[in-house]
Amino acid sequence: MMSDASRPRLPRGVRLHEDKLRDRWVLLAPERVVKVNPIAVEILRLCDGSRSLTEIVSDLAARFNADAERVGADVRTLLASLAEKRMVEL
Repeated sequence: MMSDASRPRLPRGVRLHEDKLRDRWVLLAPERVVKVNPIAVEILRLCDGSRSLTEIVSDLAARFNADAERVGADVRTLLASLAEKRMVEL
């Protein structure tokens, strides 16, 4: 269950990787690869287990001068989707 206090992180064996040959970012896991867009990369870079969901949303909203409510909804949607695939731990 995701709450504002959740501290998302990539689980053991999953890593964010820049595929320079194909000029794109991917999440790598054993026997799985998930392509991620530039917005997802910015979110996932902050998912190191040291920041709460609230802190991640605040950081992104400030950095991109965006509405925190909208950013929060987008972050929650992405993380929920990746959590279902076991690519993020909440």
